[in-house]
Amino acid sequence: MEGTSMIYSFDDAKAAERHVLQYFEMFCNRGIYYKGWSAVTRHSTPWVVEKLQAFDDDVWELYDGSKDWSQARNLAKEMPEKLRELQRLWLIEATKYNVIPLDDRRFERFNADIAGRPQLVKGNSQLLFGGMGRLSENSVVVMKNKSFSITAEVEVPAKGAEGVVIAQGGKFGGLSLYTKGGKAKFAYNFFGLETFTTAATQAIPAGKHQVRMELKYDGGGLAKEAGFQRPGKRL
Repeated sequence: MEGTSMIYSFDDAKAAERHVLQYFEMFCNRGIYYKGWSAVTRHSTPWVVEKLQAFDDDVWELYDGSKDWSQARNLAKEMPEKLRELQRLWLIEATKYNVIPLDDRRFERFNADIAGRPQLVKGNSQLLFGGMGRLSENSVVVMKNKSFSITAEVEVPAKGAEGVVIAQGGKFGGLSLYTKGGKAKFAYNFFGLETFTTAATQAIPAGKHQVRMELKYDGGGLAKEAGFQRPGKRL
């Protein structure tokens, strides 16, 4: 769209800016840009597990981009009226684009069952086949905050088992059932902050076998599974 494109500036470097308003919100961190001015506040850091404060306690910062493009000087205390003007503008934009009400729940929003998001797969079991990949989280049965098991049929070569059997997620959270050194292993990645692992005591012999892992959820609360500790798992 012409209003957001910068093509016009190629013909006239001194042309007035056309995109003068932009709101921002992610994980309840908020910001607003308007005609060179910016007002921002940090509510949470997604990869830090912390107790979140009330929205009203968030500290807003104010910057004049026409003079301070690096945002080195916070003018919030010096210009409270300007800050309130931009905060009000953020609220107007956020209401317009259905950002309100703000929701800073963490683990609840990651769990489709609790958040109420549509889930392609319902029930308590699912059959996957070798070669299936790039499945979105919403196309796999929900395993968060509940006991679950994974059973896989594997064919181990004479040189021993080595590699991933099934994995879900990635660097910032997920799980994997895999084999290393001939033994079945399981790893749970908690938001990239800590990885919990456990391993079978015996190697998988050559031939066709079923490998199974079980996790027992003790009901300790969202993302608080005692089963993450080594005694709670079974391979």
